Amino acid sequence: MSLALLSTADFISIALRNPVNAQLLDRLRGLDIPQCYLTAGCLFQAVWNIHSGHSVEWGVNDYDVFYFDDSDLTEEAEDRVIVRALKATADLGVKIEVRNQARVHLWYERRFKAAYPQLRHAREGIDRYLVACTRVGIDVATGELYAPDGLDDLAAGVLRPNPLYPDARQFEGKARSYQERWPWLKIDSPHGQVP
Repeated sequence: MSLALLSTADFISIALRNPVNAQLLDRLRGLDIPQCYLTAGCLFQAVWNIHSGHSVEWGVNDYDVFYFDDSDLTEEAEDRVIVRALKATADLGVKIEVRNQARVHLWYERRFKAAYPQLRHAREGIDRYLVACTRVGIDVATGELYAPDGLDDLAAGVLRPNPLYPDARQFEGKARSYQERWPWLKIDSPHGQVP
């Protein structure tokens, strides 16, 4: 399969070669968590790993799960969802990060010293990733891919800043960390291409 012609079906097929991704989608579906998405590195890194000759799960530090439930914004309510998800996936032996995107604005500024808007959907959390081509998620309920930037840059290894994130230093730090692991990636920053 040519990554230059990466389709949605190809992307999902590659992501599901990682057995943890496949198990997470299956098990999380049974928990009926609202607006639930498997997202981030466990998905897009599989594409880069295939291109690099690594196993699909190589370098995956954790598995990110976003959901959205604004009916109860307490930390306790989020913790109950986290505990349910972790119990359902404990035997997988991986780190799973579950976060309610409806409440990120309540703690983000305190933790990261930057403002964060109140979100209206789980996809808006994915929309805020620093690197545009990494904005991908699979809807747990439907299996559909959410990729607002398409898949061309992801397949080509072109890292561009997310226009929603104006801080070039944060983008370049994240992009360089990816490039250290996958040296063929190309960084296209607001200051021109970075070697």
